[in-house]
Amino acid sequence: MTPQSFTAELGAAGERLDVFLAAALQRPRSQVQRLVRTNLVSVNGEQERTSYQMQAGDVVQIQEPPAPAAKAAPPDMPIIYEDDDLVIIDKPAGIAVHPGAASHVTATVVDFARPRTTDQDPDRPGIVHRLDRDTSGILIIAKNEHAKAFMQAAFKRRDVHKTYELLVVGRIDKEQAVIKLPLGRDPAHPLQQAVEASGREAITPYVATRYYNGYTQIQAKPETGRTHQLRVHFAALGHPVAGDIVYGPPKRPIGLKRQFLHASTIEFTAPSGKLVTLVSPLPPDLQVVLDRLEEESAA
Repeated sequence: MTPQSFTAELGAAGERLDVFLAAALQRPRSQVQRLVRTNLVSVNGEQERTSYQMQAGDVVQIQEPPAPAAKAAPPDMPIIYEDDDLVIIDKPAGIAVHPGAASHVTATVVDFARPRTTDQDPDRPGIVHRLDRDTSGILIIAKNEHAKAFMQAAFKRRDVHKTYELLVVGRIDKEQAVIKLPLGRDPAHPLQQAVEASGREAITPYVATRYYNGYTQIQAKPETGRTHQLRVHFAALGHPVAGDIVYGPPKRPIGLKRQFLHASTIEFTAPSGKLVTLVSPLPPDLQVVLDRLEEESAA
């Protein structure tokens, strides 16, 4: 795109750069300031601060960023519960809860939530908690700010009880145990989590429900909700979640196209005072894997 160019006349001398540009472009100063801070504005060929004092004859050039690609239509989400305060969905795998730093084009749960909530959060309207992109299952969306604050407080008090179904690699030693390993950002991989002595408390009770050849089916009821908690905890035990190529083997086994992780049940008291208990059956893509393992174990 060809840069726009403006030359400061004598009357503009002494004006701040952002004030001059806001008038020239007829845009809010906040928008102009973002252009300057992202190095899309130059004065006489040089980068300057928003507070730069204009001089007569200064030539200001603006290189507008390319128009963003059109975002896909909001995804259709199965609603499994709804009242005046909450809408609860059974999120499919492959859909992120909110846009990541690298993409604002792919539709997310936020796009589904935005027209269903009065919460004015610009980035995560109605979002109470999250699931990884490739984790399926139950997700709560608040319809208003009061419900959002109510549910966030319930999560913080650990009054929301969740169950996850996992398949992990290998035969786990203890059929029932509580994993207590603090988690923090991995210094070597900033987008990942790791067991860190200085990290935040993370607690994962679990029960092994079925053993297969080379795998163990797990039911986990995490008491905390740290990022990637289940994936990192079981990987730390030497039993990464099957299909998790970030914390486990780089190749997905037994026909898996994603990590075998599903948020299957949730129980909590809603803002209305009603006790809500919901169940999400194991999705077909994961059930097929268990059926195949069952056949192999019986052979």
